[in-house]
Amino acid sequence: MTDELFEGYQPIPGAWDELFAAPGEVRAEFRRAAAALATRRRPEFARAQGLAEKALLDQGVTFSVYSDDRGTEKIFPFCLVPRLVSGAEWTRLERGLVQRVLALEAFIDDVYGAQRILTEKAVPAELVLGAKGYEPKLRGVRPPGGVRIHVGGIDLIRDPAGTWRVLEDNIRCPSGVSYVLENRLLSKRIIPEALDRARVHRVDQYPSKLAAALRSVAPVDSDHALAVVMTPGPFNSAYFEHSFLARTMGLELVQAPDLYVDGDEVFLKTTRGPRRVHVIYRRTDDAFLDPDFFRPDSMLGVRGLIRAWAAGKVAIANAPGNGVADDKAVCALVPDMVRFYLGEEPLLEQVPTKLCVRPDDQAWVLERLDQLVVKAVDEAGGYGMLMGPQASQAEREEFRRRIQAEPRRYIAQQRIELSACPTWDAASGTVGARRVDLRPYVVSGADGPWVLPGGLTRVALREGSYVVNSSQGGGSKDTWVLKGVSP
Repeated sequence: MTDELFEGYQPIPGAWDELFAAPGEVRAEFRRAAAALATRRRPEFARAQGLAEKALLDQGVTFSVYSDDRGTEKIFPFCLVPRLVSGAEWTRLERGLVQRVLALEAFIDDVYGAQRILTEKAVPAELVLGAKGYEPKLRGVRPPGGVRIHVGGIDLIRDPAGTWRVLEDNIRCPSGVSYVLENRLLSKRIIPEALDRARVHRVDQYPSKLAAALRSVAPVDSDHALAVVMTPGPFNSAYFEHSFLARTMGLELVQAPDLYVDGDEVFLKTTRGPRRVHVIYRRTDDAFLDPDFFRPDSMLGVRGLIRAWAAGKVAIANAPGNGVADDKAVCALVPDMVRFYLGEEPLLEQVPTKLCVRPDDQAWVLERLDQLVVKAVDEAGGYGMLMGPQASQAEREEFRRRIQAEPRRYIAQQRIELSACPTWDAASGTVGARRVDLRPYVVSGADGPWVLPGGLTRVALREGSYVVNSSQGGGSKDTWVLKGVSP
């Protein structure tokens, strides 16, 4: 035993390993980076991992779990062993992400406009218009700046052949990017020599790119636009991120009582009097944005906000109504959207999905509940989900009843063996294979989309687990996109 970092590492049989092509054989494109990481022996790496965790605690890098009665905030677990992506691979991925976001942008614009894709029957109208996130009252509203998806988070996995596949889209209020930036700061601080030797694309330009994109859609000249970040408040699960983004973008962090609408214009209350607001990066769900338009009991919204948005006096990012495309059943239709709006073949593969609202699909799913992953179309964070192979018979029967009662509400996917990445195991003081996914971020302004070179790698910290969600015990890694082919 030599205490080398990756000594004895065993990839998960049948899963794509992100670093090793075979036991003891680092993939050729990552040899330089792996060698840089391996300069630290295990005891030294354990100390470095401990420093990283202490830094997270000291800096208050937290998130909340609503279902946890023990407290409102948790430290977001972090593994110092990064996930590596080659430059060439990232370039291909980036093209696919841009294509997907452009198609989704065209789709949302269309379903709140002429609805051409529905009348030409390229996708089923009843499926789209039946989505919980579709807001018929917003039809005909054109957003200021012409952009609806200012920030998109597309969840990807890799199958056993190494093919990237889209798991789902997040284009309402995708979260997690603050951890991407914080993770990189930890890498810079604690393993700077490895980061330098690996030659990694930077991610710290995200706040400036997002701020520029927000100002680019303002209804006034961008140099004179006032943009704010609107949060539901400190009890929201992503409040750390809201405050982080406001601080790093140099924008005011506001709550609903800080704003008011006069006429069709939005104003921020300040000690020097009201200031006109031109762009709101909202992190409040649609349902709570405006009690005059959505839920009348909302204490988190601003009365008249949707009226001001519809009048073109304020831009809201992401645009209200985007939830129609976050519906997991609608997500399955994105390849058809790419062909319909762009006249191209999709560059990204999807996870094959069965729609329980279709009788044939439903019958097929009900016969295979012990093999499939069943998801509610309007849930996130690992909630409303059945992991068929691990579920009990009683749990499968419960989901059978749910599917039969509300078939539109459920989709099913074959469980794909997630790729795995070397991950520090504090209990054993070794590096073990743990399953991962990836959420890249696409920022869009008036000049078009830009993809952050990296993204949030979520990792199932528990050996053998498939659950990467932070709310369910997962953690995160820094994602290193290596230089070579410029992203």
